[in-house]
Amino acid sequence: MSKIRVAILGQGRSGRDIHGAYLSRDPRRFRIVAAVDPLADRRRRAAEEYECEVLRDHRPLLKRRGLDLIVNAAPSHLHVPISLQFLRAGFNVLCEKPLAARAADVDRLIAAAGKARKVLAIFQQSRYAPYFQQVRKVIGSGVLGRIVQVSIASSGFARRWDWQTLRSWNGGSLLNTGAHLVDQALQLFGTDAMPQVACFMDRATTRGDAEDHVRLSLRGDGRPLVTVEISSCCAYPSFTFQVYGTRGGLAGGASHLEWKHFKPAENPRRRLTRAPIRNPDGTPAYCRDKLKWHTRSWDVPAAKRDLFGSMSAQLYRMLHKTLTAGAPLEITPQEVRQQIAVIEACHRQNPAIYGKRR
Repeated sequence: MSKIRVAILGQGRSGRDIHGAYLSRDPRRFRIVAAVDPLADRRRRAAEEYECEVLRDHRPLLKRRGLDLIVNAAPSHLHVPISLQFLRAGFNVLCEKPLAARAADVDRLIAAAGKARKVLAIFQQSRYAPYFQQVRKVIGSGVLGRIVQVSIASSGFARRWDWQTLRSWNGGSLLNTGAHLVDQALQLFGTDAMPQVACFMDRATTRGDAEDHVRLSLRGDGRPLVTVEISSCCAYPSFTFQVYGTRGGLAGGASHLEWKHFKPAENPRRRLTRAPIRNPDGTPAYCRDKLKWHTRSWDVPAAKRDLFGSMSAQLYRMLHKTLTAGAPLEITPQEVRQQIAVIEACHRQNPAIYGKRR
């Protein structure tokens, strides 16, 4: 099984513009053999673009042989039921984010995959974002010292009115944009323990009934405080990453990062004093520290400026190794379960929006 035969469920912005776009550019590893969408114009376009079979409904594929991978890019509220159907029918599944709205549903998916001895993968491609990989590299080098806080923000001004603003369709900023940011946040917090979660949500500009303004924090003993902000009412759009450490810090966005740090051996040692601090002339002085800083920067390589293409390529190549050579998944369902548990906790803490259990 060197070339993976794929069926894509859904030909919307994810199914066509992300999955279809990448898979059709990698014919050595993948071949799209079927595409499903209830809309006739999308089916016609898929038949032309992929030269594959097209179907209105996914159910006939459940009995099909000769399919190595099902890509579930249906609307979010269909991720769990459709993925369960295909896992139970004996297919490998790659599901778009958000995988689910409840951790209990992720448990059902994991159990179904285990029973069928099939792969359940989740398209959390932002784990491979070039800027995030660089942030992890800098943190891992230790030059910033102990990491005290990480702040991630993705905000702009948008009045959305599509299905992704509906709670009943698993809409809302946290399950959609937040699925990427919370995944990154948990990688930096640590996936070996559930964090303490504090979250504030609001509905600001959306036409739907789900949240579009979120501020959450993750904390735990011996771990950095990690904050995530997602807002649709920020008139000055920004995507920022900031890291605070005991020996320096990092700041930047998707295309450019800067960081600076000091080396203790190059700077005077400081000891606590209760005596007044004075200037050389004896006048009162403020406690000032003139550190020797080392500064560096990073710019996204030209080959990775196509952010979606770059991230998709790394995830799909990882998945190809899993399906053809048995390599372990680099993004596991268990890690995504933790992400969904955090999001579920956020929903519980905001009864004005999520007062009734969905």
